[in-house]
Amino acid sequence: MIGTVLSNRYKLEEKIGVGGTAIVYKAKDTVLNRNVAVKVLKNELSDDDDFVAKFKREATSVASISDINIVNIYDVGADGRVNYIVMEYIDGKTLKEIIKQEKRIDTKRLITIAIQISKALDCAHKNNIIHRDIKPHNIMVTKDGIVKVTDFGIAKASNSVTITSTDKVVGSAHYLSPEQAQGKKVDCRTDIYSFGIVLYEMVTGKVPHDADTPVSVALKHIQEPVVPPKNLNENIPESLNSLILKCLQKNPDDRYQNARQILNDLIRMKSNYKIDDFDETISVDDDEDYTRVMEPVKAKGLEKDLTKNKDGFEDNEGLEDAEDPEEDEPKNNKVSKKKKIIAASIIGVIILAGCVLFFALGAGLLGGSSVSRVKVPKIIGLKEGDAKKAVANVKLKFEVVQRTKSDKPVGTVIACSPSENTEVDEGTTVRVDISSGQETSTVPTLFMLSESEAKDQITKSGYKVGNIRRISSNEVQKGYVIDQDPSGGSSLEKGKTIDLVISTGSSESDTVIVPDVSGRTQSDASAALKASGFNVNIQMKYTTDSSKDGIVESETPGPGTKVAKNSTVTIIVLKYNSTAQSNNNNNTNTNTQATSTNTKSGGPQGNGGSNTTPPTQPSNNQQGSGNTTTSTGNGQEGSNTQNGSGDKK
Repeated sequence: MIGTVLSNRYKLEEKIGVGGTAIVYKAKDTVLNRNVAVKVLKNELSDDDDFVAKFKREATSVASISDINIVNIYDVGADGRVNYIVMEYIDGKTLKEIIKQEKRIDTKRLITIAIQISKALDCAHKNNIIHRDIKPHNIMVTKDGIVKVTDFGIAKASNSVTITSTDKVVGSAHYLSPEQAQGKKVDCRTDIYSFGIVLYEMVTGKVPHDADTPVSVALKHIQEPVVPPKNLNENIPESLNSLILKCLQKNPDDRYQNARQILNDLIRMKSNYKIDDFDETISVDDDEDYTRVMEPVKAKGLEKDLTKNKDGFEDNEGLEDAEDPEEDEPKNNKVSKKKKIIAASIIGVIILAGCVLFFALGAGLLGGSSVSRVKVPKIIGLKEGDAKKAVANVKLKFEVVQRTKSDKPVGTVIACSPSENTEVDEGTTVRVDISSGQETSTVPTLFMLSESEAKDQITKSGYKVGNIRRISSNEVQKGYVIDQDPSGGSSLEKGKTIDLVISTGSSESDTVIVPDVSGRTQSDASAALKASGFNVNIQMKYTTDSSKDGIVESETPGPGTKVAKNSTVTIIVLKYNSTAQSNNNNNTNTNTQATSTNTKSGGPQGNGGSNTTPPTQPSNNQQGSGNTTTSTGNGQEGSNTQNGSGDKK
């Protein structure tokens, strides 16, 4: 399926995992432009309408959970016969892979991981969600050491019906609780048993029960006691040994009754250790301990029942060699056990009758009321307010999850979960993503750049070259930018176009108009004048205003003057000097391509005009420069000019 695009949105790029019920792909969400993980139900299970309905319904329920240690579910949907769940993509490795590499995880690291798993379970259980398939394969560890419990695909709401004699048992044989293996009622304590096996495997490097076939493994969960982990790893503390054994009690009433109790004990243990950060590198787990669909295991007559059922465990070989729990049992004990079986059967009938009554009430057969099912309306592309009304009209709840940059109009719905047309219970929350518009940035200033330079700057800034208009100009040299739209410095969404106006040169062949460059920086002014076809003469003038450092004060000839092409324009550039007096002893240095002039102007009295006599000989570090001194004042004006030759310094 690599390359397939599901629902015109999720492009499958790489297979990253295979399980008993589904295949997981790394995919690209083409709407939100992000990586996601897409879990696709296997074809053989897609033909089972009941399983598909459960797959969608239960995954949708889990999507309401929000916790840092639980992988987020973004979407649930179908594309033809392909049923899928879209989840958060985790850049990390599975706990199973870590166990394979480490063999045994030391106590400090184990407690760090276990605390995060117990927090995830506590959150799920408080939201009435039972995972039912807790195992190291379904626990991810990110590069930053964050533990993420994933794969809630077979999770079940704890208030849903969980006791039927015909339901298949779904789970992984090595991590099944005894009640799961027998098809009995499951609750949060079922996850606690599986969590105990995960802890057991982390400290010993192996699972507590193993056998040649999944059926034999399930039998051991029901009948055989667990070898204490401390017998296999004497380095673990007694408190951790006791915690694991309490999780693995056969009778749910003897286990921890909720994940919060485990979390509290783990936190107490943590105080005895200095917990280091847990950081692992990326890897892909390819363990064969799949989640399986099976018939409930019967403690008596197990071998005969399962060998007759073609829908049992995936691997049913060797069942005839399974141990008979009554093989060596004394006869007087058998009588007692028969009584227990009869009593258990009576209880089972009562429970079954209760289930039938429950279904009858749910279906309204006995006057009870049932929850109505409605379809999620089409809201993608609608404004937020209109979408909210559409959802409320079918008695669903509306929740904005995030506002995301996109090419869709600001304020419109760009994604929703559950997907449009998905059938859900009344009161279900429809979670949506709202467009906040495209990403914006500052438009570059292109004035006086050559056409090729301007185009290059536009593309480098993430924009596109728009319309190009060409007009004559007496101020801007041919082939250079006269104007742009939008203007430089304004904000514009990435990917938008920028229009240009390019000069075709002067309409008059012999003259050009001097552009106004006052107030610009020296470099900008020089570029503008050169682009208009002028030579530039620069004079420096000291100022005590630091904000004007490098700014052009004036120009000669003045702006708007029509002069011959290739004329020289002199610009006065302010230079900051903290010790200079604002109106006296101003020093001006002039440097041109063809001439170089040192001018000293000033006078004993205040404000006055300035007169500059240009040098008569071209020089730059050459012999033959002149010095000009100009004195100015309010009451008198005089000048003294001395020309001479000498080495230029």
